[in-house]
Amino acid sequence: MSLWMIGNLVLIVAVVPILVALLNRLLAALEQIRGAADDALGGGVALIGELNTAPELLATTDVVIKEVANGAVRYAGPVSKLLG
Repeated sequence: MSLWMIGNLVLIVAVVPILVALLNRLLAALEQIRGAADDALGGGVALIGELNTAPELLATTDVVIKEVANGAVRYAGPVSKLLG
């Protein structure tokens, strides 16, 4: 047997199955990454739908903050008289 035939036999018997196994692991990892990316995309799309109401919610928050500030000022006046 020549040296080339022994080299080819080693290549076919040992190296090719190892490369196939490594490629299989790589492809499995890529499928997991693809699944996670699809989940993230779906969550992002759902979040965009929730953000459409943000301007109205911010306007409501501004109104509530003004009401709380007015109530705090009304409360602080009598409390300051009692304390001081």
